[in-house]
Amino acid sequence: MPRFYCPTPLIPGSLLDLPAGAARHVQVLRLQPGDVITLFNGGAGISSSGGEFDATVTQMGRSHVQVQVERHHAVEREALRAVHLVVGMPANDRMDWLVEKATELGVASLQPLMTERSVLKLVGDRADKKVAHWQSVAISACEQCGGNRVPVIHEVMSLGAWTKARSAQRALGTNAGQSLLLSLRPGSRSLREAVRHEDQAAGNSTGPITFLSGPEGGLSPAEEEAALACGFAPVTLGPRVLRSETAALVALAALLV
Repeated sequence: MPRFYCPTPLIPGSLLDLPAGAARHVQVLRLQPGDVITLFNGGAGISSSGGEFDATVTQMGRSHVQVQVERHHAVEREALRAVHLVVGMPANDRMDWLVEKATELGVASLQPLMTERSVLKLVGDRADKKVAHWQSVAISACEQCGGNRVPVIHEVMSLGAWTKARSAQRALGTNAGQSLLLSLRPGSRSLREAVRHEDQAAGNSTGPITFLSGPEGGLSPAEEEAALACGFAPVTLGPRVLRSETAALVALAALLV
């Protein structure tokens, strides 16, 4: 059954005009009145836990689609642990691919960063358009994979600005969970070992994790030191050299799957 993200309260029995993106998709699929679809909204409305809703197409116009919202299903396919990915943006279309696959794996949010070694540099309107595009990629990935929580794609920041904000949060005691940094420095623990150790110390195996991974070429020594000063612990994924987007996804898979 086709699934569509509809970021509005969904109330069983109500009639609803689908948002433009979902309406276009319904029209492309050539659905007709009487066809049944699935809607999800990430928790707005009837159920704070999200879930999804049956809906029946009632009208097909030239530029709009109306549906009747029906039964709510309290089904969730989200990971038990929230993992927030902070990543030096890879170049070309690799960031699109990273957003799509990270969403499929169940990432909770994604923070794109510009670093000293980043090839992709985004500011102003260009950055805003890219973030909107990546959010659309995440929505499409959720529609495809069955996820009912669309990850937040945060605004593009420089690593310096992000670590400064992170330090301020840490000073206020608002940084919850583990903070892990992908690093090549000697003595770095394996990712699984570091997570297991911290889980045991906290007595909680489902606490949130923020995972920081650099761009092509990794973070500079100064950037690593700034991350360590923010409370990040260095971890490794093993001896193989992975592309930046591959490394981020391998980490997510290890943490979420």
